Amino acid sequence: MPNRLENSSSPYLLQHVENPVDWYPWGAEALEKSRQEDKPIFLSIGYAACHWCHVMAHESFEDPDTAKVMNESFVNIKVDREERPDLDNIYMAAVVAMTGHGGWPMSVFLTPDQEPFYAGTYFPPVPRYNMPAFKDVLRTVAKTWREDKGRIIESGNKISDYLQRNQSLPERSDQLSKEYLENAFSELAKSYDWKYGGWGAAPKFPQPMAIEFLLRRASRGDKQSLQIAQHALDAMSQGGMYDLIGGGFARYSTDNDWLVPHFEKMLYDNALLARAYLHAFLVTGEQRYRNICTQTLDFVMREMTHPEGGFYSSLDADSEGQEGKFYIWSEQEIREGLSRPEDVEFILSAYGISGNPNFEGKFIPRRNMSDEELAEFHSMQNKDVAPTLARINQDLLAIRNRRVRPGTDDKVLVAWNAWMCVAFSEVGRYLGVNDYEVMATRNLNFLLDHLVEEGVLQRSWREGICSGNGFLDDYASLILALITHYQTDPDPGWLHKALQLTDLMLAKFSSADDLLFDTPLEHEHLLLRPRDVQDNATPPGNALAAYALLQLAAYQGDTALRTMAEKMLGRLQSLASKHPTAFSYWLCAFDLALNPIQEVAILGEPGDARTASLLSSLWNRYRPGLIAAIAASPPEPPFPALLEGRTLQNSAPTAYVCQEFVCQQPVNDAQAMLSQLDPESL
Repeated sequence: MPNRLENSSSPYLLQHVENPVDWYPWGAEALEKSRQEDKPIFLSIGYAACHWCHVMAHESFEDPDTAKVMNESFVNIKVDREERPDLDNIYMAAVVAMTGHGGWPMSVFLTPDQEPFYAGTYFPPVPRYNMPAFKDVLRTVAKTWREDKGRIIESGNKISDYLQRNQSLPERSDQLSKEYLENAFSELAKSYDWKYGGWGAAPKFPQPMAIEFLLRRASRGDKQSLQIAQHALDAMSQGGMYDLIGGGFARYSTDNDWLVPHFEKMLYDNALLARAYLHAFLVTGEQRYRNICTQTLDFVMREMTHPEGGFYSSLDADSEGQEGKFYIWSEQEIREGLSRPEDVEFILSAYGISGNPNFEGKFIPRRNMSDEELAEFHSMQNKDVAPTLARINQDLLAIRNRRVRPGTDDKVLVAWNAWMCVAFSEVGRYLGVNDYEVMATRNLNFLLDHLVEEGVLQRSWREGICSGNGFLDDYASLILALITHYQTDPDPGWLHKALQLTDLMLAKFSSADDLLFDTPLEHEHLLLRPRDVQDNATPPGNALAAYALLQLAAYQGDTALRTMAEKMLGRLQSLASKHPTAFSYWLCAFDLALNPIQEVAILGEPGDARTASLLSSLWNRYRPGLIAAIAASPPEPPFPALLEGRTLQNSAPTAYVCQEFVCQQPVNDAQAMLSQLDPESL
């Protein structure tokens, strides 16, 4: 008998629809039931690709005896953290405050007034891992609620007061300074793991935003930043964390060596990492970074794209009830699957598939030899190694695709889609790959057509149904995607839409203390109005908004937008300097604010070879502080202020280069434009 989740759009909630637990989605019905029946709330938050969420579901939520205890004593609410980051933010802070750590599944007990009073993450069905059995927890909480409710209410009040106080912001610094950026870099360098790559101990997360900050510095010649960024990117791409056969990255590594991943693949990781590898290629010219970037995008197009252009949220870690089963191999499978003996020996040596298995009796493919070592070992030329690997990987991919696939969370989230759209748009522009540019256009049109209702942005879409208000990160991310794609496809409508969404964002999310709220004005009343400013696996909405405001200020010559962004940055300057891995996207925004923004206006007919020469030269390297406005002459409205008054010079395609309120002489020649953009290279 289905429970009350049966009308949900979330694949995660639908995974629980046949549970004997009387689950409710978050909403007025469940909250009112808690008040009317004077029952505490058991709130369970997770997501579709979460391995331990599945484990707890199988062990406890599918168990009739456990469900009986839950149904008798609690109002049980199930939440998809990806659809409701506001609830996840509020109650994750409570879990961390009460236990010292967080994670999913998140298990929180609330009063009918939504105040948390007891919390944890995964609870086993019997006592183990130094944790109590879930049924024992349920019975103890229920008994305490019946016999000592006052103590619970008092505890909930104290935790709620703590969460409210924790929302307070540091004093604003009125002067942005590069000294803070240098301090942040020093902290990143000091804490870097030169043995294994990355920051921190296992479980190790990829930190693409910190790498992006380093690559911004590297683009201006900072060699130490480049060394750290390359070491991190190389460490993650050897296999395990990176899927050598099918492309794309897993969510994190369970070990220090990036070998054994948590096998779920998230859209946001692949979006952020694809850009990092693109930028590394542009800075270094190293082909391996380009390959990883394009293989990642090809994976997303192949396995995570809706026919109409939306991107799916994730692929599960599990298949056939086993984590990672879809991705691991035995030597016998390779020998039986490949028809050419020389291919077998090549791939076994390339991926170290022989001897002792590296994961539960099988092998996670892992680069065992460099291209040069493989060429020498197999008596072939270096240039033939990469195409040979690519060809054999296609054969292995065909074999793998005959296996039972992991589940797909096929909901479309605005923010995550926008980040992937940025990746497709940038890669298409810099590498000249039209298919990627087309994919970015299709995705933006999908978001604008399906996830904007009566001018208001929604959070999630699945099978024709939207759910939930758009959050700050949805608005800010979509604005950034529109700005990025305007530079790839210079249709002024993209930038005009970005400006419209910016007006809406500022109206819906503004506060009296510089930073924006995560939820819009019309959002339901919650325990508090959340405002998360730290990086998690994804950038926070405020940092994304600050970056977008800086770009739009440059396009429009709008000092009010610039001032707004600087005030936001001023609130976080000290924190970002001291804790760079927790504020890495803020550091990218600081980098944009504190280094000269290069403003380029190019006028010329799109089909003119001279216009094409200017554009290809403009995108020949990574210039993180560059914004470009491109149009025929005269530009069609609604064009940005950056194009105001620009005309062709000498009746030929013309480039205008400006920086720090000074414009140089307009030029018709690509080399002359580059000499203005990069005078240090002369």
